[in-house]
Parts: sequence; C-alpha cells; structure tokens
Amino acid sequence: MPDRQKKSLDQLYGLLKEVVTLYSCQAVLDWDERTYMPRGGGENRANQSAVIAGLAHEKFTSARVGELIDEIIDAGLDPAKDDIDSANIREIKRDYNHSVKIPKTLVEELNRTISLSQGVWQDARAKSDFAAFKPWFEKVTDLKRQVAEAVGYQGVPYNAMLDMYEPGATTDQIAKVFAGLRDELVDLIARIKDSGKGPDRSIITRDYPIELQEKFGIEAAGAIGFDFERGRLDKTTHPFCTGFGPGDTRITTRYDKNYFPMALYGILHEAGHGIYDQGLLKENYATPCGEPISLGIHESQSRMWENMVGRSKAFWKHFLPKAQTVFPDALKNVTIDQIHFAVNDVKPSLIRVEADEATYNLHILLRFELESAFFNGDIKIADVPGEWNERFEKYFGIKPEKDTVGCLQDVHWSAGLIGYFPTYTLGNLYAAQFFAKADKDLGGLHSRFEKGDFKPLLGWLRENIHHHGKRYRATDLIKRVTGEPLSHKPLMSYLNKKFGELYGI
Repeated sequence: MPDRQKKSLDQLYGLLKEVVTLYSCQAVLDWDERTYMPRGGGENRANQSAVIAGLAHEKFTSARVGELIDEIIDAGLDPAKDDIDSANIREIKRDYNHSVKIPKTLVEELNRTISLSQGVWQDARAKSDFAAFKPWFEKVTDLKRQVAEAVGYQGVPYNAMLDMYEPGATTDQIAKVFAGLRDELVDLIARIKDSGKGPDRSIITRDYPIELQEKFGIEAAGAIGFDFERGRLDKTTHPFCTGFGPGDTRITTRYDKNYFPMALYGILHEAGHGIYDQGLLKENYATPCGEPISLGIHESQSRMWENMVGRSKAFWKHFLPKAQTVFPDALKNVTIDQIHFAVNDVKPSLIRVEADEATYNLHILLRFELESAFFNGDIKIADVPGEWNERFEKYFGIKPEKDTVGCLQDVHWSAGLIGYFPTYTLGNLYAAQFFAKADKDLGGLHSRFEKGDFKPLLGWLRENIHHHGKRYRATDLIKRVTGEPLSHKPLMSYLNKKFGELYGI
C-alpha cells in the first residue's frame, strides 16, 4: 500500500472512531431511557441525544472526511475490490454521500423528537390512547420524510427508508418476495387449522415466577453463546438489543409470570442479535467491516437462535430436564413432545413478538403495507388505527379490541424506525437458507443440540457471517455462503416439515 494511501486511511479511520464513539454514547443514553431512566428525565434526555447526534453528524460530514475518501481512491484503492480496506471505503463513501445531504439541524430535531416521542408512546400504549400519540407520530413521520427528500430516492419516498436498513432494497422488490411467501403461508395456516389438532397450552400458562424465568433465560442464552462477561440482561417495555462497542452488548426482555414463552423467547431472540454483535471482529471496530451487514442479516441471527434452535425438539430434549428443576410444579410430568408442541402452537394472535412462526410474517406484511401507505401519503396517520384493525381482521380473523394490542404495540414508529419492519421477514428468509446450509455443512445440527452442543453452529456463523462485517452486501453474502440467491423456498420447506410433523398434515 502506498504511504500516501496508508496515511489517509489512518486519518480517516481515526476520525471514524471518534464518530462511532459518539454514537455509542448515544446508544448508552437510549438504553438507559428504555430501561432505568425515570420518566421525568425525558426532556433532558431528548436534549442530550440531540446534541450528541448533531456532533456525530457534523464530524462525519465534515469536508475533511470527503477529502480523505477522495485521496484514498486517487492513490489507487478500488472500492469495488474484495479486501477489507476497499469494502470499508465503499461503505464509508456510501454513508458519507447520504449523510452529507442531511442538515445538522434536521438530525438534531429528529433525535430530540424521537426521544420525546418514545415516552409519549409508552404512556399512550399503556392507556390505549392513540390520540395522545398521533401528533408525535405525525411529527416523526414528517421529519423522516424530510430525510428521504434530502438523501433522494428512486420511485416512492418509502424506498429511501428501506435503503437505510437493507441497502438496495425497494418497495417493489420486497412486495414481490412477500407476495409469493404470503400465498404459501395462507395455505399452510389453513391446513393447520383444518387438522383439528392442537397442544395443551396450559403447560405454558402456569405459574412461572419471574425471578426463576430470568435465571433460566440467562442459562439458555449463555448455552447458545451469549457472553455475559461482555453483556447483560435487563427488563424493558419492548425487548431490544444494543451494543456500545467491543465488550459491552445489552439485551432486554419482558416477563409475564403466567406466560412462559414471552421472556424465554424474547431472551433467545435478543441473545441472537447480541451473539452477532459479539462476533464482530474487535480489530475492525469503528469501521464498516466491524459492523453488521444489514438489519435483515441481523434479524436472521436472532430468528435462527429463537426459532430454529430454541423451538426445536432437540433444544427441549436438552433443556426440559433443566427447566423441570427450575420450575418443578409447572413442568411436573410434562414430556418433551408436550412442551415442544406447546411452544410451537399455531394460533392467530394480536401481538407480533409473541406470534408463532407460521403466522409471524403476516404481522410483518400488514405493517409493511401500512407504513409504506402512510409514508408515501396514500393514507393519513389518523387513519392508521382503523386501517390496522380492518386489515388485521382480514388476515387473522380477529380484531383488536384496543390500540394497545393493535397499532400501538410496537416501538418502531415512535422511534422513527420506518422501513425497519420488512427486515424481520427478510431475516426469516435469510435464517432458513443459512440454517439449511449450516446443517448440511456440519452433518446434522439437531443431534448436537440434543447434547447441549451449540458451538458448531456458533462457529459456522462466526466464520461465514459475523467476522465479515460489511465486507459483503446482503445479497452477495447469501449467494457466497449458500450458493443461491435469497428465496422463500427454504423457509417454507422448514415450516412445512416442522408443522407437518406437529399437526399431521
């Protein structure tokens, strides 16, 4: 590498580390706000978040960053090549070209509004009061539209939002993928319903003391690979995972003492996210190759550990004896087949994060349709509750009785995460394709899970996904790892086999 190029790279990476450090400070504030901060601190926290976001944006969009990128490319580095530095410059240039178009004042106002909006949403959700949240919903949406107009887009404004979370994705592309998936899901769900079979759900609705749920959840998360020496678990209103940098990854969950799966699968899901973050190479920290590829790939990790591992019969062959020791009364005389069926019950439900694997993606399809509609101006924010309830009844055959379990259930719109929802279904698609390949490469994973051996899968994910960071785009990675482009077929094959065996269809 030429001396000039190396000198410019070192300077750019140094500036980038300062930017990333500022964003990590903002992540600490956000984590605290959603876990321990007293409600009275909301306004001051909003101001803190706005200042830090503004500083980070200003530093990253400085003229010097642009000059360094040009100097590095002029000195001979080709962003299209496969090496680490080339991939870093490719991604830094992309982010810089987007960020430099967004005014600092808009960044500050958006972060301040989002911080305040989340507090209002929490109260509105608890009281099922959409009217109280509506002005904030409108303000957040308007500010995000301003971001879309600033960065530019092809087609509809919503494409700018999708591109932030899943680079290159468009509304039309996702709609086509989802359409094929929806048709096969509807058929599967209908066959399950017609089977007349079902598990004993009382198993998972007995008395499960919260402190023991936490104990068991920590043991399960640790077993699959979440490192509690470099992470921790806390309670929150809406489960999430966040990382502050190497050595500090936080996961959260929520508990219901009479519904065992809520906390356990919330923990396994967020642990999946955390395992990905903990698997990023420390030496690449503060560069794109030390960051997750996309939210779809990130979600593939959480859904894989939650469902393909955590809801498998093999998982329960290992963990049921341990669970019976922790919950002797609730799980007395419960068999592996019974617990396995109970945690895989297919039944239309109101809450996305508690949905079974068969119906989950219908929750995402509904949100994708709604947020693309209101963001593109096809419907008004005021219409969201009615549209939600009407579409929900159409898809699921049940109607939310209140907005707490309807359009107010998710944190995403209050947090400005418009365009995020589709990545959940993309994550399910990626997860199934990755898991099938790992299972083939490793000669069968379930026999290992039965023995409590999750390390082979963890190692495979580290080598094939985590360690790359953003070296490859998601569409390139799936082809590189599995030899095939993304398809809904592996997911449907997995779902049909699993539920075919459970429901005899």
